[in-house]
Amino acid sequence: MNKGLVALAFGGLAIGMTEFTMMGILPDIAKDINIDIPSASNLIGLYALGVVVGAPTLVAATSKYSPKAVLLFLMLLFFVFNGIFTIAPNEWSLFTSRFVAGLPHGAFFGIGSVVAAKLAKPGKEAQAISMMFTGMTIANLAGVPLGTYIGHHYSWRITYAIISALGLLTFLTIYFWMPKISANKNNNVIHQISYFKRWDAWLIVAVIAIGTGGLFAWISYISKLVTTVSGLHPNEVSTVMILVGCGMFVGNIIGGKLADSMLPTKAAIICFSAMAICLVVVFFTAHINELAYPMAFITGMVAFSIGSPLQLMLINNAQGSETFAAAGGQAAFNIGNSLGAYFGAIPIAYGYAYNYPSAIGILMASIGAILAYIFLIKYAIPNQKKKKAAQIKEMESSVNIFADL
Repeated sequence: MNKGLVALAFGGLAIGMTEFTMMGILPDIAKDINIDIPSASNLIGLYALGVVVGAPTLVAATSKYSPKAVLLFLMLLFFVFNGIFTIAPNEWSLFTSRFVAGLPHGAFFGIGSVVAAKLAKPGKEAQAISMMFTGMTIANLAGVPLGTYIGHHYSWRITYAIISALGLLTFLTIYFWMPKISANKNNNVIHQISYFKRWDAWLIVAVIAIGTGGLFAWISYISKLVTTVSGLHPNEVSTVMILVGCGMFVGNIIGGKLADSMLPTKAAIICFSAMAICLVVVFFTAHINELAYPMAFITGMVAFSIGSPLQLMLINNAQGSETFAAAGGQAAFNIGNSLGAYFGAIPIAYGYAYNYPSAIGILMASIGAILAYIFLIKYAIPNQKKKKAAQIKEMESSVNIFADL
């Protein structure tokens, strides 16, 4: 196994824990700093905002440096500000450090996706990217439930101290295991940014930002969903999060294989459609506590299968601007995080039960599938035809040269 990919997976583990553990211990943090749940959910939105701001700015600012050096810098930033979040004494310092802790997220996965694709064998790029995201799924499988348990029974600050330490561990694994990849001396920031002058770039951003909001409308309030609607004991939240993590682990592998076996856009349409169907089931069956467990696994699996197809969509569509596009994709993913949490909170604010955020998720995932289909027809299929035509022309040219000899 390529140790460079393992190092990236450690980063996925650390980032996955800092992002998703918040959903499970949000009530504990709210109680600790004496605010209500909707106000505490700003910690989710502020982290997402940090990702949105950090992804393009940090990629642009570090474009002339080697990928390894940039990844080391990003994980150092992650380590420091998650550590500050751990000891923050008041609401203002918690919110500020949470925002800054989100800055490295998008840039890490953006640069990491491009590095993973370079380290991969031909035709295995999506599976290499999924290897990096495996760290995030392991976070949901083991790290988030453990962090949730510690947060419930001891202190959420201990949970985030562990997360900060994982950032330091990632720094060390990248330093020792990541191979040296030379900086692209011809990397032009203006050229990278110009990718977002194209309509197809913004269509992918919309696909990600709206479609993945379906996941976050569900998972942002999963703790309250299973305790107030499904009727599970609060101690069972950790079990539910383990099942979600198991599903995400399996879904990540499925998504990587799916995106390598067909057009990534087709894979994205399938994944978004399946996500919408799962959320329909969650909405109508959430009151049946026996179904809370299997649906946690199934919905987590389906929802997280989308990651690799979307990243490969971006990379394939942004020749010459791959890093900036992949980082922008992570920013869009976290816009989805923020939108899902925000719109999911609206029915709760009006007094509806905690299964109603899933109804918002159904709508968002469905829109994601529709937008992905538009991208498929308008851009992905024509681009594939052009690529095949160019390959045929190149082969014919080679044959003609051989014949002349």
